[in-house]
Amino acid sequence: TMWQGELGGIINLDTISAKEHLYGLGPLENLAGEIMINDGKAYKATVLNDTGISVKETYQIKAPFFVYTHVNNWQEASLPDSIQSVSLLDAYVDGLTKNMKRPFAFKITAVVDSATIYIIDVPEGTAIHSPGDADQEHQYFKLQNQASEIVGFFSNKGSSIFAQGETHLHMHFLTDDKTKMGHVEEVSFKKGSAKLFLPAQ
Repeated sequence: TMWQGELGGIINLDTISAKEHLYGLGPLENLAGEIMINDGKAYKATVLNDTGISVKETYQIKAPFFVYTHVNNWQEASLPDSIQSVSLLDAYVDGLTKNMKRPFAFKITAVVDSATIYIIDVPEGTAIHSPGDADQEHQYFKLQNQASEIVGFFSNKGSSIFAQGETHLHMHFLTDDKTKMGHVEEVSFKKGSAKLFLPAQ
């Protein structure tokens, strides 16, 4: 999609008819924000200014591409206190799920000690011809001591489709008060607070 510059809203989220226990991630049309579906509720995050994020709950949104699934039941898995970065989380989830069908969605609930999130915010009229072009338009935000939930997808195949960067993970972050949301760039958790949930087998 990015290589061809086809960034319009070709996927209308409200056309996903089965919304119960629905989870999904993607960018807002024209790469003007982030989308997250968490247990059937859809949220969009856009940039207000250098320090502000607008989060709204709505299905009246479109995306140029989107990944989603239904998870009816979760099983809690251990998440050691030593897992304090995205790369460590990636390696841990990979090792823990060798026998699971991939790709799959997962959740984390935690008090986030610190996090760096971003919202893609491409100015109207900007030409995008590759993911690298889009990377230049990320707006980054630092967060601390936030009770939150993370929805993610793990895939060890097609990493350029399901995940970005050097890991197998694609994760979006939403604070419990629904005021901050974005793509997870880096994260660490308050010790003893993080819980990992995997689809029940």
